[in-house]
Amino acid sequence: MKTVEILETLAAGQDLSAEMAEVAFTRMMDGEMSPVQAGSVLMGLRQKGETAQEMATAVAVCLERARKVTGLSGKRIDPVGTGGDGKNSFNCSTATALTLAGMGYQVTKHGNRAVSSSCGSADAVDGLGLPMLQEVPDILEELSRRNFVFLFAPYFHPAFKHIMPVRQELGMRTLFNMLGPLLNPARPTHQLLGVARPEHLQLMADSLALSGIERAAVVHGAGGYDELTPMGPAQVIMVEGTETRATTIDPAQFGIAPCKPEELAVSGKEQGLAVLGELLAGKGSAPMREMLVFNVGVAVHLLEDGRDMQACMDMAREAVMAGAGGKVLHA
Repeated sequence: MKTVEILETLAAGQDLSAEMAEVAFTRMMDGEMSPVQAGSVLMGLRQKGETAQEMATAVAVCLERARKVTGLSGKRIDPVGTGGDGKNSFNCSTATALTLAGMGYQVTKHGNRAVSSSCGSADAVDGLGLPMLQEVPDILEELSRRNFVFLFAPYFHPAFKHIMPVRQELGMRTLFNMLGPLLNPARPTHQLLGVARPEHLQLMADSLALSGIERAAVVHGAGGYDELTPMGPAQVIMVEGTETRATTIDPAQFGIAPCKPEELAVSGKEQGLAVLGELLAGKGSAPMREMLVFNVGVAVHLLEDGRDMQACMDMAREAVMAGAGGKVLHA
């Protein structure tokens, strides 16, 4: 199949077949497409709207080339957002991950340095003094010791070197901005996945349903965030195996007080790290603590199949107030 056939299909506004998508992403990730061709494919996909099948094919191709983390067992979760909401909020996904680990759940967090946020997950983990390991035995030992391990994306996805210059040159959102949360090399069984745009909820949920995940929640928080916020009801799609179900989750139902956007914002990396330290110690501002409780509660609900949401929120509040996340830092 010639690359020009793929480009013609996209130029006509048509979805790629599974075979076309596999050829396109294989050539892209192996450096067999010119930068112009790769950029054209990415733009064509964005213009017509990516499909779940195209996303799932891209995920499969990328994971084939990834350094996978093997030897894991039991439930493990990755709380993660696509980024791009432009809110400069504190790093709630990292605080959620560490709190869950402090509660005894296995967390395999996958991420990178900040692109659009003040303090990306890698910046946060590094700033808190936690290691970013590469070798599987070290990763398994770290997970056993802390219930938490951070997987720095560039260590595990060497094939991205071919597409990175194209993404930087384009300087705009492409399918790869959404792929990140789906490419965890430890293949989590559960996921709390936030999206910055509500129109991507179903796409990401359908992509997860094709990925073999056990349970997940794809969320868009009130106020336009890629995380659950105390500001109002969140749009949510629950994923159970291959099934998806749309719903809303209202924080007010669980006694979570509303807040304003500025109460969740940080001015930069230094303040972002200071805020994280406070929250993980059970301190910090009330609005940020409430947001953390909300996210941890929904994550616990995913992990504790059959436990009602109120009980999960109660567990989350107790853990946040007790500084459960801080114990992980000193394990």
